[in-house]
Amino acid sequence: MVSTKHKYVPIYRRRRMGATDYRLRKKIISSSVPFLAVRVSSKNVSAQFITAKVEGDSVVSSAHSRNLKKLGWKGSTKSVPACYLLGLLAGKRAKDAGVEKAYLYNGLSSFVNGSRVSALVKGVKDAGVDVPMSEEVAPSKDRLSGKTTADYAKSLLAESKEKYSKVFSGLIKTGFKPEEYEQNASALKQTILKGVK
Repeated sequence: MVSTKHKYVPIYRRRRMGATDYRLRKKIISSSVPFLAVRVSSKNVSAQFITAKVEGDSVVSSAHSRNLKKLGWKGSTKSVPACYLLGLLAGKRAKDAGVEKAYLYNGLSSFVNGSRVSALVKGVKDAGVDVPMSEEVAPSKDRLSGKTTADYAKSLLAESKEKYSKVFSGLIKTGFKPEEYEQNASALKQTILKGVK
């Protein structure tokens, strides 16, 4: 069973490894509260707001990290700042679709404090959708804003250009300077808050 110390309400609990608690699933189906399904792959992150129905689940709204690229995001699509921004975008879309509250569904993955999933949920909450999760489990403000990454890139560049180029080779190849992470994240956040779809 998932620990309650993380202070969020999971949709599915495991009685044993890999087993879905179908009693809890039945309770969710009979409720009118949508759930937020988050998927983190090796390259991207996606978020869907889903309403559970007996005849099959229905997607109310969704957002994918590729959407961030179209809006001007230049950093990694699965980083903590990207997950926060994706949560913000997903939350705005959900609000537009009439979603006021949702429960997190993270599948069979364990919930980890300060993780990318918690960053995404923080973004959803900042967009105005109520998802039960304590603020204490979200990443720090510096990590969410990209400041931590930018500061690390600056210090690495000052220390060793070779090491800097090796660590951030993927971003540098695209023409993006990782020390500009915070600026890029801040600009995109404002774009999303202005109501971009």
